[in-house]
Amino acid sequence: MLAMVALGLLIGIKQKDLSGYLLGGRDLPWYSILGSIVATETSTATFLSIPGITFAATGDMRFLQLTIGYILGRVIVAVVLLPLYFKGQIYTAYEVLEQRFGGVVKSVASILFLITRNLGDGLRLFLAGIALEKVLDISLPVAIIILGVATIAYTFFGGLRAVIWSDCIQLLIYMIGGLMALAILIQSIPGGWGELMAFAEQTERMRIFDLRFVGGENFNLWTEPYTLWAGILGGALLTLGTHGTDQMFVQRYLAARSRRDASKAVIFSGFIVMGQFTLFLIIGIALACYYERVVPTTFEKNDEVFATFVVEQLPIGLVGLTLAAIFAAAMSTLSSSLHSSATSMVSDLYLPHHQRKGAVIHPDQQVRISKRFAILFGVIQIALGIGASWISDSVIRDALAIAGFTAGIMLGLFCLGVLTRKANQSGALIGIIAGIIVLSYIKFGTETAWTWLAII
Repeated sequence: MLAMVALGLLIGIKQKDLSGYLLGGRDLPWYSILGSIVATETSTATFLSIPGITFAATGDMRFLQLTIGYILGRVIVAVVLLPLYFKGQIYTAYEVLEQRFGGVVKSVASILFLITRNLGDGLRLFLAGIALEKVLDISLPVAIIILGVATIAYTFFGGLRAVIWSDCIQLLIYMIGGLMALAILIQSIPGGWGELMAFAEQTERMRIFDLRFVGGENFNLWTEPYTLWAGILGGALLTLGTHGTDQMFVQRYLAARSRRDASKAVIFSGFIVMGQFTLFLIIGIALACYYERVVPTTFEKNDEVFATFVVEQLPIGLVGLTLAAIFAAAMSTLSSSLHSSATSMVSDLYLPHHQRKGAVIHPDQQVRISKRFAILFGVIQIALGIGASWISDSVIRDALAIAGFTAGIMLGLFCLGVLTRKANQSGALIGIIAGIIVLSYIKFGTETAWTWLAII
């Protein structure tokens, strides 16, 4: 944590204008953006909750079907949406909407992003706090505050350049941490890898593809999140909405040296995510084998199993590395969230409001205002993280449902702007409101799986 804050300080010394602070001077190499994209979408929810999917008694590898849709969605983003973002010197995705529909639609889209982004990442901060709570034996609210304050600090000082390079370091740390934890798990199981694979086959946890379209009385396509159809269609549409229209990712593309570099970063990141999910799903199977055959244990929540193993079973040194990996996964997502929220707030809402009044805001002042908003959103996420400890049952389900909730609405809005000429500002706003009402009913009034929400 101290190293990340120091990195932010070091990089922040050179940043004097809004482009440098918000977009890293538009001069970042594609591989750093690729690493940042992967680290940003890999929160502690991935690190701790994805192993919980295959740890569950009925768990298996079908979650991987989503990554096929993720890759397909990224290719479409690179081909269709990136050309829009590289037409002019824009700071946010929602400036494209202003050019097509006007300032009101841009403002509404930006507010919708700010609400859902900070709500979802408040949940992710809560999950990261669980690990810190266990290892330091402190209260969960204090753990959440420690993580939140450290992330606010390096985001505040360093801007996007610090966020992206720290994301790359954090990606490396948590991948090493995951691999080392899996190696220790395999060594802890009598019979090693062979026993693990035998256990996986016996419990049917290695199943990847679910080709069912219609089934018996116990199967419903719309309530089952992990079929091939939900994975390809839902995963692609979700990715188009998040990676194509979400400011947190669009901001990274705009920091690239060229559109070609941004395309390489977004497409190849899909394959890295597929490998990463495979690793954490296998860790879940190994945890199930360990806690069933080696140290029989029951858990109230599957989200807590990996964190418990790390703290209680890993040797000194490795436990520190893996905890650092857990915190790295959390901080990479949270720092990106804070920075993109500050960018959207300043570029889409604050500056246009003051410019309409005729105010002239100096570049130095714009940077200071952006930093203050980063602090504000950090405080909001800390408060939400503390509140989540009383309401969230399965963090990854809640966080992904929230992402799916708005991703389809935003994608629909962008498609209206790009693919039609008849749609106007009033129609776009009615579409947003209708989408929110319909999805609210479907999410809270039906059993429809979260993978279908973006399509709907």
